[in-house]
Amino acid sequence: MWPLFALLLGLAVGSFLNVVIHRLPKGESIVFPPSRCPACGHRLAPKDLVPVFSYLALRGRCRYCHSPISPRYPLVEALTGLLFALVALFYPPSPQAFLTFAFLAFLVALSFIDLDTLELPDSLTYGLLFLGLASAYLLSFPRPFPEALDGALISAGVLGLVAGYGGFFLRRFREARAEVPVGPHQVHMAALFGALLGAGVGMALAFLTWALSGRTGRPVVLPDRITLPLLPLAWILAPYLGAELLSTLKGSFLAAGGLALAGGLYWALRTEPQGEVAVKAEAGETDPVAMGYGDVKLLGALGAWLGIYSLLALFLGVFAGALVGLAFRQRQIPFGPYLALGGVVAFFFGETLWRAYMAWLGL
Repeated sequence: MWPLFALLLGLAVGSFLNVVIHRLPKGESIVFPPSRCPACGHRLAPKDLVPVFSYLALRGRCRYCHSPISPRYPLVEALTGLLFALVALFYPPSPQAFLTFAFLAFLVALSFIDLDTLELPDSLTYGLLFLGLASAYLLSFPRPFPEALDGALISAGVLGLVAGYGGFFLRRFREARAEVPVGPHQVHMAALFGALLGAGVGMALAFLTWALSGRTGRPVVLPDRITLPLLPLAWILAPYLGAELLSTLKGSFLAAGGLALAGGLYWALRTEPQGEVAVKAEAGETDPVAMGYGDVKLLGALGAWLGIYSLLALFLGVFAGALVGLAFRQRQIPFGPYLALGGVVAFFFGETLWRAYMAWLGL
């Protein structure tokens, strides 16, 4: 009965997620008004809203105006139902099971919104992050809190640096304009300071430059053409300077992740446009980027749930995204769905895959 209950609950939650996916990017309420046909505007009756079955009974057309209904709706409902049923195979009825339901619901909503808009809403990425940290703190699920916090910061730091180097190469090593008061420049500085001085000091110095930038209204940062080339040099020289390489890498990623997530939250809470970035966007002068910071926040959120296995989710996401991009010859693809796919696989099978890989290596 438990798997059946989970399946039915997932179908119902999937129906609600369709509303979230449709309305949240538009800034509309996800509660009011009640569901209506997007073609004719007729309010839908309860019999029109039975997950999957209403679509099949109506043969994919609106009962009132006979316009086609997107197959996206039953797909989201069925996918969510199947994922919830999968949870029931791993967990008995428990707070842990319902937290996992929430984890998967967030990922489904984020994936389809990214497919539609190439954006990952801060309300969902940070909601997933804070839910994971709260779950770890209160229940030590699915990871103890220190591991969850480190996972979130390291994951965001790794992808933030990937985005930084990718953008640097796309700009052909030209310097990007620094954002005021905080932006990727502080993330790159935090990584360098974290490698040289430790995560805590690196983060503190980068926060200090953030404060000074806000105070003066001018960017107080080191140029990327200095920080980004020096960072791998610091990693290479670490063993020769008496430091452990893994400790140096961890200091970089923790500091970078702390700045990336804190800076993203700062801009998410601002009601006015994002300073110079908004001005440049309106003028069509934005610098080329390899990856949006929404993906950085999403991987940080996955780190809160997966710990270090979030890096497995990143690898799987890159692999899946590359395959799809090559198959369909796409130059720009939404990365969120592939990160979400990697996150689901890593959540349920990460430890098994890691052990199999280590056994294959003979370790």
